[in-house]
Amino acid sequence: MPSARSSPLRRSRGPVSLRFVNRSHAAELDRVPAPALVIVAVLSVQLGAAVAKSLFDDLTPNGVVALRLVFGGIVLGLLFRPRIRNRPRAELRLAVAFGLVLVAMNLCFFQALDRIPLGIAVTLEFIGPLGVALIGSRRASDFLWVAMAASGIALLAPGIGEGLDAAGVAFALAAGVLWGAYILLGVRVGKAFAGPTGLVLAMGVGACVALPLGVASAGSSLLDPALLAAGFGVAMLSSAVPWSLELEALRRLPTHVFGVLMSLEPAIGALVGFVVLGERLGIRAVTAISLVVAASAGAARGARTAPAPPDV
Repeated sequence: MPSARSSPLRRSRGPVSLRFVNRSHAAELDRVPAPALVIVAVLSVQLGAAVAKSLFDDLTPNGVVALRLVFGGIVLGLLFRPRIRNRPRAELRLAVAFGLVLVAMNLCFFQALDRIPLGIAVTLEFIGPLGVALIGSRRASDFLWVAMAASGIALLAPGIGEGLDAAGVAFALAAGVLWGAYILLGVRVGKAFAGPTGLVLAMGVGACVALPLGVASAGSSLLDPALLAAGFGVAMLSSAVPWSLELEALRRLPTHVFGVLMSLEPAIGALVGFVVLGERLGIRAVTAISLVVAASAGAARGARTAPAPPDV
């Protein structure tokens, strides 16, 4: 998952060898309509979240976060081999801050996912990109999107503490705030580092923080080959696959179109939660999700930067 940022990856370029490989992949992706690439990327992120949730009984949420960030960091590190020698300290501090926000966002979202349905967790988390999309806006129509999103969140309020776990809601909202910080920091990281170097360094920082927490909660389960393979699958579904597809889509789509398509994420999350996890939502929750999707899409149409999912 994330979704409004000026994507730090939008202009990313990898090493020469990787760019050569990407040309052959891009030739195949060129045959696929760009909107379809975005939808598949969002679907991949939500499938990754559903698989992650299915592992919580064995690995705990913190254990799954650890595997997701460690495997994601290893894959990105091997692909891009970032160089940190002779980097200004200010840039390294920025990458560290980005990594800390990244790991905190993942930890909060997975704790939310352990307590509330996937579709509702993603909907509440969407306050982050929606807020960033509206920052500094002067358009009167944006008050409509704020009111619409607030109405959607308000519809979920009566269920908090009854059918909807209060701690899960709090974690999802915290993840949303962190998602907003991730977007804003991502813009600065994209300007400070060439290509995906800043993201790779942030993933390394996140993995170093998440691993001890994962070991403390999941223990020896992290060494189970089957669970390790599942954790690797979560990392690929949530990071590598959507990241590649989004890069190609951003190359071909106007920013506002990309943003509108990304706004479908809460609805797709609810659908995946129903199909994969059997999570049924009542009419109130479905209406709330619809309002937030509509508000996000409306805000994205006028945003100058594209929303970004927290794919990593």
